[in-house]
Amino acid sequence: MPWFVNRSGNRLWYEEQGQGQVIVLLHGWCMSSVVWRCQLDLLSNSFRLVAPDLRGHGRSDHPKAGYDFENFSTDLVDLFQYLDISNALLAGWSMGGQIAMQSLGCLEERLAGLVLVSATPCFTACESFPHGLNRAEVDGMSLKLRRNIVRALDGFRALMFAAGELADQRLAVQLRQLLAEVAVPDVTVALQSLESLAGSDMRPLLASVNLPTLIINGDQDRICLPGAADYLAQQIAGSEQIVYSGCGHAPFLTHSKQFADSLIDFSRRICEQK
Repeated sequence: MPWFVNRSGNRLWYEEQGQGQVIVLLHGWCMSSVVWRCQLDLLSNSFRLVAPDLRGHGRSDHPKAGYDFENFSTDLVDLFQYLDISNALLAGWSMGGQIAMQSLGCLEERLAGLVLVSATPCFTACESFPHGLNRAEVDGMSLKLRRNIVRALDGFRALMFAAGELADQRLAVQLRQLLAEVAVPDVTVALQSLESLAGSDMRPLLASVNLPTLIINGDQDRICLPGAADYLAQQIAGSEQIVYSGCGHAPFLTHSKQFADSLIDFSRRICEQK
């Protein structure tokens, strides 16, 4: 079974599929490795895909505390060491993007490139960074979680998609079924990780990113705003940005083939540069 034990003794789950260069896929807040299922199928002929469940999420253990970026990052480092991963692409979606940024200091020598998907260096807006959500919106999310976490997460997932993005009924049904398989985390996990999101600021790390970096986002993202992705592209030297028109927060779900092709092309360009 695909479990590993981190340095704190917690069992953490990961999915693994395919052979070749490794792509590690990090899911977002209150999600799990389930969301990457389509990408595992699309990319496993060309890559070895590893998709962990973050602590407190999916099938991984739920310790009472430790839902901050330092601990998420430490768990990721432990996974890389456990699987002896090198020359990998690290792809982080939403909160997973921030975990990826936090982890670069420890993992850079094991990485060939970085992919930030619907990511932001600051989830909450401030005077010097207007591209985040207002603190009142974050506090509202926290209140809703305390009242009814299932209803709160249903509302959050609805925000993931742009108007008209799920007009194809077959796709809409497929994604509803997929997201229904994502286990609802404990309220404590959701609240602590949300507070970590709200208080994080990855901007000081951006100037030190020395890896080939691909930034992918939708132009209708209502969770990690498009301006945040633009900011990342401006601040990370030499980065590339792909913006999907009419797309919300989850391009790998609604534009799955295009997303997979973007990763394949990015990997090829990295190899050609070596």
